Amino acid sequence: MKVSRKAQAVPPSATMAVTSRAKEMKADGVDVVSFAAGEPDFDTPEFIKAAAVEALKGGQTKYTPAAGIKELKSAVAEKLKKDNNLTYSPEQIIINIGAKHSVYESIQATLDEGDEVILPTPYWVTYPEAIKLAGAVPKIVQTSRDNGYKITPGQLKASINDKTAMLLLNSPNNPGGFCYTPQELASLAEVLEGTDITVLSDEIYEKLVYGKTRFVSFASLSEDAYNRTLTINGLSKAFAMTGWRLGYTAGPVEAIKAMGRLQSHMTQGAVTFAQVAAVVALRKGDEAIEKMRLEFEKRGSYMCERLNSIEGVICDEPTGAFYCFPDVSAHIGRTIGGAKVDTSLDFAQALLEQANVAVVPGAPFGCPNNVRLSFACSLEQITKGLDRIEKWLKT
Repeated sequence: MKVSRKAQAVPPSATMAVTSRAKEMKADGVDVVSFAAGEPDFDTPEFIKAAAVEALKGGQTKYTPAAGIKELKSAVAEKLKKDNNLTYSPEQIIINIGAKHSVYESIQATLDEGDEVILPTPYWVTYPEAIKLAGAVPKIVQTSRDNGYKITPGQLKASINDKTAMLLLNSPNNPGGFCYTPQELASLAEVLEGTDITVLSDEIYEKLVYGKTRFVSFASLSEDAYNRTLTINGLSKAFAMTGWRLGYTAGPVEAIKAMGRLQSHMTQGAVTFAQVAAVVALRKGDEAIEKMRLEFEKRGSYMCERLNSIEGVICDEPTGAFYCFPDVSAHIGRTIGGAKVDTSLDFAQALLEQANVAVVPGAPFGCPNNVRLSFACSLEQITKGLDRIEKWLKT
């Protein structure tokens, strides 16, 4: 059967590929420690599951409006006002089927063929593919560890031309495990003033910040920022609800209505009883989130300390999300256990096959000198995996 050129051009997700291989090895009886998946190891809190069960028993299993039920959009608006100092009406909010869907649909609704999107490294692997599927062009801006892997105002200004239609920001960052400070975001917002550039701000890890880090939504910086920003968030990460597939987008009403029209043809609304449970999660979930956040903070600090104790590995302290993103370039070019390690992909593959530890190579994130390790697993597993990595790198 013929397969479209567009579909052929889309590579598989690097994170899913590593996770799938690790699961295959586990199924074959191999004791694999996986740092690959971007998924909390916690179960969804019981009160959220109970709300879904109650909705099911109550017969809430029919179609909803494509853009989501009014109760959930109102709960999202309340959350954005309380947590982010952002005022949105329900008609400025759309419920999507996971934040990945939010990203894809936002791009489809706002970009035309040939538009350029400024995309700083490190970026989530789906971003460039979603941009290209819209016929737009990702304009990669290479950041450096010297600047904390963050785009600078100077780099942003130099990247803008008459084709620039969007800046895509992700803070807290996947895979980098860092956050932009309020001052850094304000400096970027100043560069954009007077332009027609949309900002797509993916804030899915907003609740998972550590130390003295203070999260600020890009849209809250100024009236100008508010008017140009589509804010994406969801329930997958902070609420341990990855399989529930619930994301949302807030922004200017004309863009949200356009997304609603697309969604009415693409997917219709999100799962009905999941939306009902999400209302309860947003209004009553702060305590459950904080318990998970504190555990992630402890794990991330330990993982970072251990990684920095390994010769040839450099890791910045994670301030957000649940990832460490160490630089392993000192080991690129080596032969380890008989395997020539010329790339971060070689590094990850050899580590998995030889030491039974799964990490994600940095190249698909735009950072070929790095690998990503998720600390969304137990301290016992983290310790076991890091012991194996340390031993393997001494081979």
